[in-house]
Amino acid sequence: MASSKPPASSSAAAVDAEVVIVGAGIGGLATALALRRVGVGVARPGGVLVLERHPELRSTGAALTIFPNGWFALRALGVAHKLTSRYDAFETSRVTTLETGETQVFRFAGDKSRTSDDVRVRPMHRKALLEALAEELPAGTIRFSSKLVSISTETAEGSPDIAALRLDDGTVIRAKVVIGCDGVHSVVAEWLGLSEPASSGRSCVRGLSVFPDGHNLKKELRQFLSEGLRAGMVPISDTDVYWFLVNNTIGAEKEAGADPVKILREVTDNLGRNMPAEYLDVVRHSDHGNLSWAPLLYRPPWAILRGPAARGPITVAGDAFHPMTPDMAQGGCSALEDAVVLARALSRTDVPPADCVAAYVAERRGRAAWLVAGAYLSGWVQQGGTNVRGLWAYLVRMFRDWIFYRFLFPKLADTMWFDCGDLVPRTEDGKRHLE
Repeated sequence: MASSKPPASSSAAAVDAEVVIVGAGIGGLATALALRRVGVGVARPGGVLVLERHPELRSTGAALTIFPNGWFALRALGVAHKLTSRYDAFETSRVTTLETGETQVFRFAGDKSRTSDDVRVRPMHRKALLEALAEELPAGTIRFSSKLVSISTETAEGSPDIAALRLDDGTVIRAKVVIGCDGVHSVVAEWLGLSEPASSGRSCVRGLSVFPDGHNLKKELRQFLSEGLRAGMVPISDTDVYWFLVNNTIGAEKEAGADPVKILREVTDNLGRNMPAEYLDVVRHSDHGNLSWAPLLYRPPWAILRGPAARGPITVAGDAFHPMTPDMAQGGCSALEDAVVLARALSRTDVPPADCVAAYVAERRGRAAWLVAGAYLSGWVQQGGTNVRGLWAYLVRMFRDWIFYRFLFPKLADTMWFDCGDLVPRTEDGKRHLE
């Protein structure tokens, strides 16, 4: 794994880099790899640095689902083959409304035809994706236990702005480009002036269950809908099952905190007590180290379209740019898209870095805003409306059961077939092959 720790005597250290990426999550590692693929920062050691405040790669979230757009990006990054060989694809979701017992089955392919066997929907362990990306990076690329505390810019007459990053150990890193991939509560996004993420009024419990002798579940996404609740489960392997429960936010969430015993008790004895026995059996097999309960946040589409997502050579990607609810499983996939588009923009040697960053933001704003809006709408409708009562709740459920799944979801699924394009490496003279 490509990693390094700051030396003990780094309190007064000064480091120069071509590009600094803040955060070693999916977006940060994918961006570092994309830059390497196009030749940015490869001329000297430390050309691209990834700062991670934790001591090791994070696996928060346990699992995720990669849709076709994510696989197109992973193809461009050159790591798709490492994951498709490990994880099986699935094509259908079976949705049961518990009040009526009615079950609907729909396909994730939308109105598109399957282009190849590897561009399909696959759930996987989040850590497997992080490791697949990190393994492709040179040693020393990732600096663990490196917490960013401040950002500033330095301007020299006749030269592009330089960003100066100060870490909590006193290290100062100067870079031509800074990319914030530091999550929903991004330090870089705050510095840029992007609005704080908003609450969707919903929260999600996520877990990973382990069946040492096998689970015998069919390879499909099973979902169960009830008033104010949406639960689901999907096999990742022959032994592991990812499950979730989305609820209208309640006070018990804060009381449970990060205590896995309290979280499981709340799911089995309160929130999910009326869920089918097969779902509760999966929940009870949960690995306590892979449980979380957190509010679902998003940045409003208009804030993405109009907000200051870049200042000079400093920008954001992934959740730091466009946090969204997980209802279309596009958080990780859109971060992979960002990585490819951003690296392609920065591979231009004939324009200043700030202009490359501005071009990336202009290209990504519209699609990111649409994905955020689509995810929010999808979650709100499937939940039967968030904190909606009476006649309105009845109408939302009717819309969901008779129109949304049958007609609108296939249209939303089409957006998951977006191809962000290839990465074109530089030639020996520093230019892109297509220039």
